Amino acid sequence: MNSKILPLIAAIIVLTQHPLKAQTNRLPDWAMGGFVRPAGVNPVIRTDSTAHFYDSLLQREVDWESNDTFNPAAVVKAGKIVVLYRAEDKSGIKIGTRTSRIGYAESKNGASFKRKKIPVLYPRNDVQQTYEWPGGCEDPRVAVTVDGTYVIFYTQWNRQVPRLGVATSKDLVNWTKHGPIFRKAGSRFVDQPHKSASIVTMLKGKKQVIAKVNGKYWMYWGEAGVFAATSDNLVDWQPVTDSSGALKALIRPRKGYFDSGLTECGPPAIMTDKGILLLYNGKNQPGERGDRRFTANSYSAGQVLFDKQDPEKAIARLDVPFLRPMEAFEKSGQYAAGTVFIEGLVYFKKKWFLYYGCADSRVGMAVFDPKHPAPGDPLP
Repeated sequence: MNSKILPLIAAIIVLTQHPLKAQTNRLPDWAMGGFVRPAGVNPVIRTDSTAHFYDSLLQREVDWESNDTFNPAAVVKAGKIVVLYRAEDKSGIKIGTRTSRIGYAESKNGASFKRKKIPVLYPRNDVQQTYEWPGGCEDPRVAVTVDGTYVIFYTQWNRQVPRLGVATSKDLVNWTKHGPIFRKAGSRFVDQPHKSASIVTMLKGKKQVIAKVNGKYWMYWGEAGVFAATSDNLVDWQPVTDSSGALKALIRPRKGYFDSGLTECGPPAIMTDKGILLLYNGKNQPGERGDRRFTANSYSAGQVLFDKQDPEKAIARLDVPFLRPMEAFEKSGQYAAGTVFIEGLVYFKKKWFLYYGCADSRVGMAVFDPKHPAPGDPLP
């Protein structure tokens, strides 16, 4: 046998006996991660059919978190992590047809939670009912000011137009609703579908607090692209527009990538020494429109870095997700294509805890330890 063929045959045998492993996903130094799912703790929040409360609109008891519990916000309060999660009842038959309410869970270690039996933010007979009924209060993101005022942004869903609503609280339980964030920006903004707000925060000592950018509060928002808005009081927001007065997209979905379908803002953005870091959710389009390595229509998590002096300017962006649906609980539920939908990120005991929705059905958790950085989820 030809001596040049022997090494080739040997290589083929080795590959057959030892198939290629998933490719390591090394993250650049500006990115956060990787995030590691602790063994044996996920999902950290599941449905609870025993939880009931009296709904004043329906005038009866409701099993408010019996169908799904997912898409969580998170914040640190009095040495504990508080997760505010979206819960759906059994009033409908598919995504978007049930009523959502926001529940409260707290943890001393970030993994095991004690939950309240009744929701803390939900549609009721108030001035926001026209925006929130019958769809409810969805997909919260929460952050805190230096003086201890909690600010929550959530989707007000009346099953006609999704709108970003804002509410404030001193205890994360009793909330004052302020209504749609663009209500003073004009009807063309407030009546245009908008959701998914990520307000800019920073670490002040060991505490993550809401920050200002160039003298104003700043948020990234949107799902069909990443847009921005500014505020002087955290309640009334003005969208960032271009020279023609149209909404200005700072980034858009990319053909051929994991985020080819949507770029939906995730948890509160973080000021770092490299810039303003936004973690977001990307939806993968089927076929050649998306990245064929990842499941069609699945949601994975990406990162984009904006300039601190010019927060409209994206200066770096991951081409592959740092977190993607890999575990069984992330790929089974009411969204079978698979979802890790990130909305909660907190700095706790010198680590970053990330909370996310799993297949629109449960809440998962992953941890990034800056002292022991890890790669992102392996690539297929």
